[in-house]
Amino acid sequence: MSIVFEGITKTYGPVAALKSVGATVERNTLVALLGPSGCGKSTLLRIIAGFDHADEGVIRIDGNDVSRVPARGRGVGFVAQNYALFPHMTVAANVGFALDVRKTARDRTARRVEELLALVRLEGYGSRLPRELSGGQRQRVALARALAAEPSILLLDEPFAALDLHVRRELRAWLRELHERTHVTTILVTHDADEAMELADNIILLENGRVAQTGTPQELYAAPQSPFAMRFLGTANVLNGEDEGALYVRPHEFELRDRPFTGALAGSVRRIVPLGWRVQIDVVTDDGQNISAEITDGEAQRIAPHVGQRVFLAPRRSHTFAAAS
Repeated sequence: MSIVFEGITKTYGPVAALKSVGATVERNTLVALLGPSGCGKSTLLRIIAGFDHADEGVIRIDGNDVSRVPARGRGVGFVAQNYALFPHMTVAANVGFALDVRKTARDRTARRVEELLALVRLEGYGSRLPRELSGGQRQRVALARALAAEPSILLLDEPFAALDLHVRRELRAWLRELHERTHVTTILVTHDADEAMELADNIILLENGRVAQTGTPQELYAAPQSPFAMRFLGTANVLNGEDEGALYVRPHEFELRDRPFTGALAGSVRRIVPLGWRVQIDVVTDDGQNISAEITDGEAQRIAPHVGQRVFLAPRRSHTFAAAS
């Protein structure tokens, strides 16, 4: 199912949560709604789900206006951050809950539950209670429950935010694999740019209730259209420009040497941070600018940087915007 939302506006008293938001989610894709806390992404997800209604605007699913269709009529599966599992019910009962509500035949429900537990790699866990599972396992149960009624759209509201980094990384890989097996059109809300970059086919970046930019992860990272997009999808240095604009340079876009070269800024190393295969070199330039550059471990071995060392650096690539934000 494709999803199109146009002119979505939502206010809560004097606060405008969404301001004429519009974008398209293509059929069978996984799209990330990305942005900082308070930018409106969860509000937009709830409007798409039918749990809330926009003050203005239209939601279309496969071309049909569903703006006033109740949630149960939209064919949507929804997974919240806190799992929302029934604590007194077994895993199997939680997964089969939507089918039981629809009075699906018991044998069919049992088969579907078994299929889903296998899909989320929880075979043999059907008789357990939620409290007997890890956080990552509970989140997989929540996803299985959302898929039980075979929704055409899956909506995920910060599903991994409460989990530790190691579990989040595991579940990201698992969710991408799950999506490639089910091909359910999926919208993932996240404030984590790395998560969006790793998982999504496309990203809708929100800022203060508006769409700041849309595109593939590669497009947003390589060609940000604003200082906000530049900074939100990766670290950026801001250099003093020769005109009214500022120059934005990502750490890995610097060339750093231990000898002067044409166009380079001179400075001194103030900190060295090993980052596995790469090394972060923090430099204070002679004109007082603080710059973080990243070089490969091989380059670091050649330069042998140390605190206080004189170094020279220049951007291989930069981005210029009219004004900083």
